[in-house]
Amino acid sequence: MKPTLLLVDDEPMMQLLLKQLFKADFDVNVFNNGKEALSWMYNGSIPDLAIIDLQMPEMDGYELLKHCKSSGYFQEVPIIILSAEETSSDRIKCLELGAIDYLVKPFNPKELKLRVNRILSITK
Repeated sequence: MKPTLLLVDDEPMMQLLLKQLFKADFDVNVFNNGKEALSWMYNGSIPDLAIIDLQMPEMDGYELLKHCKSSGYFQEVPIIILSAEETSSDRIKCLELGAIDYLVKPFNPKELKLRVNRILSITK
């Protein structure tokens, strides 16, 4: 059985790229914003890892990260932030909120895949 990966990004091209990158090894679930992702999780799905963008409509990545890390159900889900926000303060804020890693767009797909696999091998 494949591990479950949650991808939350509102850009269709980014969704397609990430889905293509991970579909061979993961059960990939893609959502446009944090509100949709939380709804999916509250309906009984707990991903093995989440990759989320920061800038999205309805509920941004910061809010999704806060919800996950304050929830008894989802606080253990490793979250990687993948964002165009590249300031040190953005990275620090996300790490303080509980993100396990932070990558800046544009990114190297091979690097992201290596980081995901490393995190999953550590958290199992």
